[in-house]
Amino acid sequence: MSFAPQVPSAPENTKTLINDFSVEVATVNGSGSQTANNVLMRAIFQMGVPVSGKNLFPSNIAGLPTWFQIRANHRGYAARKHDVDLMICMNAETAREDVAKLKPQALCLYDEPLKLNALRTDLNFFPVPFQQLVAASCPEPKLQKLVKNMIYVGVTARMLGIDMEEVRKAISRQLKGKQKAIELNSGAAQAGFDWADQNIQDQDRLQIIRDNKTEGQLIVDGNSACALGAMFAGVTVVAWYPITPSSSLVETLAEYAKEYRIDPVSGKTNVAIVQMEDELASAGVIIGAGWAGARSMTATSGPGISLMSEFIGLAYFAECPSVFVDVTRMGPSTGLPTRTSQGDIEMCAKCSHGDTYHICLYPGNMEECFQFTYEAFDLAERYQTPVFVVTDLDLGMQNWATKPFTYPEAKFDRGKVLDEQQLKEIQDWGRYKDVDGDGICYRTVAGTPGGKGAYFTRGTGHSVHALYSEKPEDWKSNIDRLRRKFDTARTSVPAPILLSSGSKRGLLAYGSSDSAVTEAIDLLSEVHGKQVDYLRVRALPFTEAVEAFLDQMDVVYVVDQNRDGQMANLLREFFPERSGKIRKVLHYDSTAINAQTLVDQINDFEK
Repeated sequence: MSFAPQVPSAPENTKTLINDFSVEVATVNGSGSQTANNVLMRAIFQMGVPVSGKNLFPSNIAGLPTWFQIRANHRGYAARKHDVDLMICMNAETAREDVAKLKPQALCLYDEPLKLNALRTDLNFFPVPFQQLVAASCPEPKLQKLVKNMIYVGVTARMLGIDMEEVRKAISRQLKGKQKAIELNSGAAQAGFDWADQNIQDQDRLQIIRDNKTEGQLIVDGNSACALGAMFAGVTVVAWYPITPSSSLVETLAEYAKEYRIDPVSGKTNVAIVQMEDELASAGVIIGAGWAGARSMTATSGPGISLMSEFIGLAYFAECPSVFVDVTRMGPSTGLPTRTSQGDIEMCAKCSHGDTYHICLYPGNMEECFQFTYEAFDLAERYQTPVFVVTDLDLGMQNWATKPFTYPEAKFDRGKVLDEQQLKEIQDWGRYKDVDGDGICYRTVAGTPGGKGAYFTRGTGHSVHALYSEKPEDWKSNIDRLRRKFDTARTSVPAPILLSSGSKRGLLAYGSSDSAVTEAIDLLSEVHGKQVDYLRVRALPFTEAVEAFLDQMDVVYVVDQNRDGQMANLLREFFPERSGKIRKVLHYDSTAINAQTLVDQINDFEK
């Protein structure tokens, strides 16, 4: 049934974008739009087209503006696209701004009462009577608000050529067996599709055509991937305090544990997951658990790391294994809790007062979120120290397509842990004695029988036998050994990944910037005729390959999602003689980074 006059077909366009465009939905937080957006994204994914989703949402519960960008790209580009090709306007408060930012010939689908077609003449407008459609498709008024957004899923599916069967599959997957909800949402999507079929003539600007590029892939967020990595790593103690954007990591881990970490005898989960009164207490619990021999972790964000810093310094100096996953958000202070940033790089590297360097892992995709969290537990025990897995909101909470994760086959690396027999064979055991010259001492865990494994765990100055000491030679020797241990880790942390074109122009990045950087490299080559070698750093301490890369390049553009260029600062600190080669390419407006921003900055440098 038609509710509105037929919308004219779009003006003739010079180019049809096939499986290569962005859709942005502007709505309000708490309106149920997340379900609709995920359904639309997954339907495209199920048609074999690579896709990613970026949710820009406020830090309150409901009522403030939110935007969700879905990017389809046949080449697999997953970074946020600089321009929007189809805008879906559902929020009267932001509608004018949403329309104003569109480039000419973009498509704009909007709630009919907003009358947005009066604002510009160079866009393709499609008014839709959402309220009338939802009222007809959902007879229960109190439920109409919850399914109204599903109308635009159906309309968009018809406009873009998305198979409605894939939409229905996506709804069923999203709502997981809630039959009534599935039927209501499917009915609303079908109503939107049928209305568009009758009232919107075919447009040739944007099209989805079935492909096979997502076969064997899955969609997941980084927090879930990290949770899986921790579970496979054998984590047994988790202490945490809720904080955006890391909360879902531990919540997801708890759900996994209920299904996959059940003791066959007692029927209870064999992971202790404890919500503490604050972040400081959480750090104390996991450091104590690591000291006692458990595999322990917490997940937090920048403000939590700040609170934990004193305990982290204790763990570094007393040498207690522990894993800290920092899902970084925008700071300083409370900052923007639901916006992304790489603003904790220097803080995690040097967390605590005094002379301190920590092992940090920087995953750049979902496979690495899984793998690096798994490896962090081995590194923490091997080097008897806190290890940071530094992700960010973009990696942690957004939707990413990925290959299935590789099942870890190697046994856990518990490091230099002495048992009763080994202790009997050692004539002069010292907890902080460097026997092998690598800075890593031998340790015992509480309860080791035989009576020779006990020692004082001190946060104050100590000798190699863990006795209290203020002797300058003991202090200097211990501090130098800790640095030697950190340097030894260069051989154990994930190596950087190099993409070489033989250029003397280098690009260095890490973490979630990778998706934008790989796209920027193609743009620089294909549009601007500039070749770039790319090194993606994946860990601190920096490996020899990082040093070699800096040596080989004439100029190195270091990409940081923070104001001060924190990774560039660390590179200059570790390699001061190469400082003159380093240029900072920065993005810190709180949105996910995009390729065009990088290209523009590099071109500006080279002018």
